Amino acid sequence: MLEINPGLIFWTIVTFIALAFALRKAAWKPLLTALTSREEKIRTALHEAEAAQQEAKRLLEENRRQLAQAEQQSQSILKEGREMGERLKNEIVEKAHHSSRHMIDQAKEEIRREKDAALAQLRTEVADLAVGAASKIIDANLDVKRHRALVDDVIKEMKKN
Repeated sequence: MLEINPGLIFWTIVTFIALAFALRKAAWKPLLTALTSREEKIRTALHEAEAAQQEAKRLLEENRRQLAQAEQQSQSILKEGREMGERLKNEIVEKAHHSSRHMIDQAKEEIRREKDAALAQLRTEVADLAVGAASKIIDANLDVKRHRALVDDVIKEMKKN
C-alpha cells in the first residue's frame, strides 16, 4: 500500500528547495517589504492617533479654561452692572435730595422776601395811620413826609430796643 519511493522523495525535496529559493528571490523580498511597509503604516497611524488624542485632550482643557474664563467675565460684568446701577441710584437720590433742598431754600427765601415786603408795607400803613391819627389828635396840618420820617425813626428805635 504505502510504498516509499526514494526517487520521488529526492525530487520532491529538490523541487521544494528550488521553489523555496525561487520564492525567496521573487516573492519573499516583496512580501517582507509589503509587511514592513504595512507595519510602518500601522505604527505611524498609532502615533498619529496618539497625537490626535493628546491634541483633543489639550483642546478640551483649553475649552474648559476658556469656559471658566467666560463665566468669570460674565460674573464680573454682572457685578459691574450692579455696582453701576447702585451708583446711578445713589446719584439720582442725591440729586433729588439736592433739588428738594434747593427748592426748600428757594421757598424759604421767597417767604422771607414776602415777609419783609409785608412788614415794609405794614410799616408804611402803620406810619400812615399814625400820621392820620396824630394829625387828628393835634388837629394840626403837619407835613406828611415829616410825620412819616418821625414814625420811621420811632419804629427803628423800637426795633433796636
